Amino acid sequence: MKRSERLVSMTRYFLENPKEHTSLPYFSDQYDAAKSSISEDLTIIDRVIRQEGAGWLQTLPGASGGVSFQPSMAQERGGRFIADLCKTLADPARLLPGGYLYMSDILGDPKMVNQIGHILASAFSDREIDVVMTVATKGIPLAYAVAAVLNVPVVIVRRDAKVTEGSSVSINYVSGSPRKIQTMVLPKRSLHADANVCIIDDFMKAGGTINGMISLIGEFNANVQAIGVLAEADDEEEERVVQHYTSLIKISNVDLKQRTIDVRPGHYN
Repeated sequence: MKRSERLVSMTRYFLENPKEHTSLPYFSDQYDAAKSSISEDLTIIDRVIRQEGAGWLQTLPGASGGVSFQPSMAQERGGRFIADLCKTLADPARLLPGGYLYMSDILGDPKMVNQIGHILASAFSDREIDVVMTVATKGIPLAYAVAAVLNVPVVIVRRDAKVTEGSSVSINYVSGSPRKIQTMVLPKRSLHADANVCIIDDFMKAGGTINGMISLIGEFNANVQAIGVLAEADDEEEERVVQHYTSLIKISNVDLKQRTIDVRPGHYN
């Protein structure tokens, strides 16, 4: 295989297996090439990926050493995407009763969802995450997009137990806005003790649902490592029950009578 062909093949491998540790002998055997040639290839790939703002290759020296692709998105590139997303969602025609925004078209667009997932995953790239969790709503596509970048499984919390999922743990929690008692359920086999969890949701108002997931994670003796949401409502009259989180956009000054809305970048670094 020519070097140009090998570079393309290796780059494809890294993109399909993010955060997966691979030894150098694997590439030597796979492409029938000397380790010195593979090392040079890795240097080229790393340089280009960094220039593109898509991440970097992390190498570990020693007999058990190897390389892994650490995906990320350059802050400037992510900022441009979020700014464009704000413009798209600022359309008054998207206003729904209760101060919500119509976002089904965004969450149904694979390209948009993948971009959002890449940005959120980049915000948590320096954290040890074992699983991505979301509740069974429109946040599911976002959870899978984030999990694909972090190369971890997805756990879905439901409102009621499923016979096909075996025994479950259920809790009652107080929803943020209507202040109603609701239930969420998670199968016992879905999460192990000491797992590091990243919570993903599409929209957060007061944070009651996310707070419920935090409590549910505690029942499994697992750890909340990160919380990411696509959009948050900035309402001074609503008491926020979740404090530490990352959001891409913030919705405020919603006036249903005048059909006006303010959409701006959220808590994203």
